[in-house]
Amino acid sequence: MRDLAFLGFILALLGIGFRRPFVFVLTYIYVDTVGPQRLCYYLLNSIPLSVITVSLAVLGWMIVDKKRDFTIAPRQWLMLALLGWAFYTTFYADEQFYAWDKWSWVWKAVVFGIFLPFTLTTRLRMEAVIAFIILGVSSIVIVGGIKTLATGGGYGSLNLMVDNNSGLYEGSTIACVAIAIIPLILWIGKFGTIFPRDWRVRLFCGALIFACLLIPVGTQARTGLLCIGLLALLLLRDAKRRVLYVGLMALAATVAIPLLPQAFTARMSTIKEHKADASATTRIAVWAWTWDYVQKHPLGGGFEMYRQNKLRFETIKKTDLNTPADANNPGAPAAPAAPEAAGSTEQVQTQVLTDEGRAFHSMYFEMLGEQGFPGLGMFLLLHFTGIIRMSAVRRRYRKSTDEDEAWVAPLATALQSANLIYLLGGAFVGIAFLPFIYMILAIQIGLDTYLAARRRAANWRPMVERPAAIVPATA
Repeated sequence: MRDLAFLGFILALLGIGFRRPFVFVLTYIYVDTVGPQRLCYYLLNSIPLSVITVSLAVLGWMIVDKKRDFTIAPRQWLMLALLGWAFYTTFYADEQFYAWDKWSWVWKAVVFGIFLPFTLTTRLRMEAVIAFIILGVSSIVIVGGIKTLATGGGYGSLNLMVDNNSGLYEGSTIACVAIAIIPLILWIGKFGTIFPRDWRVRLFCGALIFACLLIPVGTQARTGLLCIGLLALLLLRDAKRRVLYVGLMALAATVAIPLLPQAFTARMSTIKEHKADASATTRIAVWAWTWDYVQKHPLGGGFEMYRQNKLRFETIKKTDLNTPADANNPGAPAAPAAPEAAGSTEQVQTQVLTDEGRAFHSMYFEMLGEQGFPGLGMFLLLHFTGIIRMSAVRRRYRKSTDEDEAWVAPLATALQSANLIYLLGGAFVGIAFLPFIYMILAIQIGLDTYLAARRRAANWRPMVERPAAIVPATA
């Protein structure tokens, strides 16, 4: 039944697309975000949905859309340059087999990010893309939120409908993206025109935001907690009553903390003391290894080059002295103990661990290791340029008295906030080529070019006035 439901929904979208070709673009966004072929058992597994939908989207744009205001923005050229560099590094990648496998989906994400702004010629289209991104992510977030309320979740154990722990179905990735879309949810709830802005839409938006906030709890991803903190700061800049806002945030945190699962609070406490957590210690070891690697290979080692790393690092283990030794770690050999402070009830032991083929767990080190300094430079320039451009749009339209422009500055703010949250979350997750962020960048570019076209149209004047029509003389 689930396979039939997915198939029916996709066929319905494609059917509408033959009457309104822009719907093909929305269909591809749905397929790329949700991955229905990964959720089905039989019907969609063998069908190349991504290829079919993106091909229809491009053909629909080429045949139907007017190209009067067609332009290629500098950031689109930058995306193309980044894609070309990644293609070049793939040829000499250290891990050829795995490198081409990653290239097979990376190029699709970047190419669609280059193509999407060409289609965003109206406010309605931009809003529709945002709505499909939100609803696509929400299909994962709502499931995760419900399971978190029911079971409390757990690190690496929250079932998000698929067993394949990749893409948006990976815990830290969905925790970052769930928080990043909250500003867009707030914008579409206030300024959206597709749905009536009544109590039902506000209720759904509020419930979805709550589910988004539950995802870091359910996945126990420390990345999500940091993203929530940044979101709170970003929302503060537009709060009309900032003192009240800060007070409400403090009250919400005070009420929420005692209700959080004990496993979640214990894991979050390792943020302050990374050596007590093997996962965090391993990440730092990988980053150090990557930095040493690029000193000898400044152009990077191509996709998946991390598979060659071999690590040796120290981690700290704390043992409760009030608990019998065999209960803490039965069968484990004794390790040298560090001196304890007077009156301490814990014994601190240093363990030496080894690991190899450990992933980057940071998109910055991912770009540095795989694409070298040139790739990292283009990547940072792409994102920081987008943040600067959204700041410029925000300043220009924030005080506009035109009712038709009231939505512009808040959308620029929401897109900028989503980008900043992604940049923070990506510091601890390898999501440099996540399709979601290239869609966000594409909307930024589309908004920028759309507003520029509007300004050109508003300022257009004919160079020569038309001569007055000559009225023929009457007899």
